[in-house]
Amino acid sequence: MNVDYKSECEVTSTAAKAATGRTLDEWYAELDAHGGPSVGRRVHTEYLFRQLKVDPWWTTTIIVEYERARGEFEKDGLPKGYNICATKALTAEPAAIFEQFSDASWWLSKDAQVVEGSTFDDGDGHKGVFKKVTAGKVIRFTWDGKNHHPGEVVEIKTTTSGGKTSVMMNHDRLQTRAAADGMRAAWGLILNKLKGRLS
Repeated sequence: MNVDYKSECEVTSTAAKAATGRTLDEWYAELDAHGGPSVGRRVHTEYLFRQLKVDPWWTTTIIVEYERARGEFEKDGLPKGYNICATKALTAEPAAIFEQFSDASWWLSKDAQVVEGSTFDDGDGHKGVFKKVTAGKVIRFTWDGKNHHPGEVVEIKTTTSGGKTSVMMNHDRLQTRAAADGMRAAWGLILNKLKGRLS
């Protein structure tokens, strides 16, 4: 999978000031005053996005970088990092969508077997292991590579409502904004290809 590892905006205080009216350090001080890291992402997200009307991209960036700046790390020694989600609403049934993803040759690797415990190498520096495969419901696998870190997980899930099936690709524990933005775009392209294959 070819990924363009490029952040939508520079993650600098100058860029933050231009986009939001405050530098990163000023936002960090604001979040300290709002309860600090212990109150969690949900509370800070509600505060920045809902109350202060900060742009969604900057809301996420400020919170993730704030956690890093305050030394908030998970058990593996890395920050929680970024979580991105790419979605697509389709008219196909979950079984048909799962059948397409079961053929990894078009979206991941020609040699990959989408079964629990199977490994893959996409030929572009990305490797992983399928951790959970439940027909018609979920595919979960690890993701590692040059611009990535151990602990990243990708999950593909489907939900059905109103005659349509929503496909969600979540990629968790991304450690840089460039990786997060790059992977969101890359997974979005995969979902576009999926739609084309189901048409």
